[in-house]
Amino acid sequence: MTDITNHKVIIIGSGPAGLTAALYTARASLNPVVFEGIQPGGQLTITTEVENFPGFPEGVMGPALMDLIRQQAQKFGAKSIYQEVTEVDFSKRPFKVVSDGAEYFAETVIVSTGASAKLLGIPSEAEYMGYGVSACATCDGSFFKNQNVVVVGGGDTAIEEASFLTKFASKVSIVHRRNELRASKVMQQRAFSNPKIEFVWDSAVDEVLGKNEGGKKSLTGVRLKNLKTGVLTDFACDGLFLGIGHQPNTKLFEGKLDMDPVGYLITKPHSTATNIPGIFAAGDVADPTYRQAVSAAGTGCMAAIDAERFLAHGEVGH
Repeated sequence: MTDITNHKVIIIGSGPAGLTAALYTARASLNPVVFEGIQPGGQLTITTEVENFPGFPEGVMGPALMDLIRQQAQKFGAKSIYQEVTEVDFSKRPFKVVSDGAEYFAETVIVSTGASAKLLGIPSEAEYMGYGVSACATCDGSFFKNQNVVVVGGGDTAIEEASFLTKFASKVSIVHRRNELRASKVMQQRAFSNPKIEFVWDSAVDEVLGKNEGGKKSLTGVRLKNLKTGVLTDFACDGLFLGIGHQPNTKLFEGKLDMDPVGYLITKPHSTATNIPGIFAAGDVADPTYRQAVSAAGTGCMAAIDAERFLAHGEVGH
């Protein structure tokens, strides 16, 4: 171990939650250190245009939005470290965070490691992510007005996404590996009774099809594989939405912080406090419900205020 440093606040993870927490704690003269990891800016960095973040009537590119919040936080004294945290010790204060072989100590920690959309894991999916492939209907649905889109999945997430997309798309095709849905009965009834929704059963997306004209990428369809017959079919569509769920990035905190069966961190009511005094959680890491940039930013603000109050009034170890 090469370095020992003591801080009032360490923030693990960036994105709208982590960087808003950095902005608020920096303005409170707490000199936060933000471990941004290898995908600084969180999920918004793989989003092309964001139209639903307040204050940007013309929309804003995801990475640009994150960079603006980062600059704002750094202006007040926040420091970003572009490394992953590999180990934490929350058993005593000051809390210990290990990154790149160095130990850092903090009186409070804000966890904002986010959640990752579960992906299909095929190369063409990554190539067209943000260019027709999306994991968030609420974020990107309005880009597909009067177009045909495909939703992958058969649970509540997929049916919710599909139902939402019918507000914009002319047709929504749900592709599911089995011949019946896993979604709740209410959700199923909603989907079956919606004239814009159709189903492709016993099938999986084998490849994402698209074109790249003069550096401008766009999705043209998907290659579907019938899992019973093995037959491949090209299916024309304008967008592909992944509705196979999210996985909170909480492996690092297993056995250390209370979490629900899926892995989302549990916070106390009307608070961002976890089960360990001095450790707070913000953003998608503790939010299985809303998963929006603006709600993540809001909880980042809450966590910063909670940490500030804890430092002022709580028992802080030295």
